[in-house]
Amino acid sequence: MLIGATLGGYFSRQFLKTIFLVFATVFSLVYTLDFVELMRRAGDAENASAGLMAQLALFRTPVIAEQVMPFAVLFGSMAALLQLSRKLELVIARAAGVSAWQFLQPGLLVALVIGIASVTIYNPVSAMLKQRAAELETRIFSRTLQTSGKPIWLRQRSLDGQAIFRADGAVNDTTTITGVTVYTFTSSGTFTQRIEAREATLHQGFWSLKKARILTGTEPPQAFDQYVIASNLEPSQVRQSFIEPDAVPFWNLKQTIEQLQKADLNANAYRLHYDVLLARPLLFVAMVLVAASVSLRFFRFGGVAMMVLGGVAAGFMLYVATELMAELGASGIISSAVAAWLPAIVGSLLGILALLYQEDG
Repeated sequence: MLIGATLGGYFSRQFLKTIFLVFATVFSLVYTLDFVELMRRAGDAENASAGLMAQLALFRTPVIAEQVMPFAVLFGSMAALLQLSRKLELVIARAAGVSAWQFLQPGLLVALVIGIASVTIYNPVSAMLKQRAAELETRIFSRTLQTSGKPIWLRQRSLDGQAIFRADGAVNDTTTITGVTVYTFTSSGTFTQRIEAREATLHQGFWSLKKARILTGTEPPQAFDQYVIASNLEPSQVRQSFIEPDAVPFWNLKQTIEQLQKADLNANAYRLHYDVLLARPLLFVAMVLVAASVSLRFFRFGGVAMMVLGGVAAGFMLYVATELMAELGASGIISSAVAAWLPAIVGSLLGILALLYQEDG
């Protein structure tokens, strides 16, 4: 049975208000800490100013705050339910014949709408701001753009055989990679040589390596100021692969995945990010159910501190499970769909199970 429109609207506003306040608090805290850190780094850059640092922090904050959205929903829902319980409004609703499943409907609907809006509206905006932040940071600090602090790996096949590229970083908005090591193989897979270079730039049909050093198992090392390797990779596709998955807007992710697959590049991280975004509304619903399972105890029964602690512990466990599944999905051990959807489904089922035990015995 659906809850009444008036009561449902009131409960929805309470959930929306507390979730927004929690998220705004986290957003402000992240912005402040990032701004302080950027001001500390500004002393090493000639073009840095307080205004530019404030703008850069503002561009960087949305994508960071997006990662804590599930916890904003969790703690905001807990706060809303505890507030309603403290004011005895849940007691009155129960006395009027409204069950827990009915007065949770507004919170579940709010979580679902927030989840959809965060994927379709907030994520594209935060992704574009992150790209602008990377460009601004590169211009201010004159540094290469690192891909999640991890090495960049590329694989190609050409007329000369196969090659695997490893790079420490990529120059923003170009096809240039730095700190390059190339392992070349024949078409049959036999190793031929290892090439170390300061940087490599992909042009149409070939890589141009600067300050290259060639090592083989049969000849002495050779050094070249310029060295060329044939390539079948498209510069536009490789440039796209240098962008971190969370810097690609949701509406462009599917196209990016298809382009990377056509270029025989690893698209696991982008596919995982796409599936995680698709599963986000259900994850937010799971957070409301988890919050309800630890927040429906009446205030006069005491134990509020333990309830809050239980909610924090449940949220932490769900976060650990989500991160673990993400690592497994990114490494290809399990499919990206399983890694993205399993935590949300399990969290929802556990929340429903806890509520069934509390409310229906």
